[in-house]
Amino acid sequence: MSQIPSVTIKPINWKETLPLRHKVLWPDKPVGFCLVDGDESAWHLGAYLDETMVGVASVFALGEQARLRKFAVDPEHQNKGIGSQMLTFIINALRQQGTVSTFWCDARESASAVYQRVGMKKYGERFFKGDIPYFKMSMSIK
Repeated sequence: MSQIPSVTIKPINWKETLPLRHKVLWPDKPVGFCLVDGDESAWHLGAYLDETMVGVASVFALGEQARLRKFAVDPEHQNKGIGSQMLTFIINALRQQGTVSTFWCDARESASAVYQRVGMKKYGERFFKGDIPYFKMSMSIK
């Protein structure tokens, strides 16, 4: 079993999320497809191995809810624990902040295991965005 790499997770500008969002999530669409309303005011994080960004996540807060959107880890670095480290970082930060009670996302079915590993649970029925299956997943933060 390979060792889980230690990543540095830090805030980034929303524009810095676009290359990985595009490469990982929607490579067959124009880059503009990867933009989200509210990007300018959301909390964006980058995960770095040395100086190379290997993961991005964007958190959109509204009242007591925080929604994860456009969460992506470079395919060359997937299945190495980087996504779990990023989710754990976000959850811990939201708990410390103390204003959010629910953390949720629309999770691709193919990636649902990473969300389950950090305590998120599926709710509702499977749904599709285009031809990609998703589940709503959430957890209590408090």
